[in-house]
Amino acid sequence: MDINTALPLVIRKSKAHSGLARGLHEAAKAIEKHNAHLCVIADDCDQPDYVKLVKALCADHNVKMLRAPSAKALGEWAGLCKIDSEGKARKVVGCSCVVVKDYGEQHEAVEVVQQHKD
Repeated sequence: MDINTALPLVIRKSKAHSGLARGLHEAAKAIEKHNAHLCVIADDCDQPDYVKLVKALCADHNVKMLRAPSAKALGEWAGLCKIDSEGKARKVVGCSCVVVKDYGEQHEAVEVVQQHKD
């Protein structure tokens, strides 16, 4: 299992266990309260101040930071979409930042993400 398949799985499992903070406001609160295990930010985030703030918070609180390919992909992984009858994501809302507060259960994907060097 590589990081590209493990990261979406970890985010989905975290959401299922109510351990996910989505968006800048929720992410900043989780990081500052020392509840964050992992921060994921979208590569296509076009707000330099947003990226700078998230990086600074992660550095100050020793939170591991990873990159997602796009805000749409991150939004889909975080559950910010509707699922149609065929199981495909529709009306996906982009999300620039997600913080994992609780991994849920320990599984192989969590270990892959924790071992990954950014």
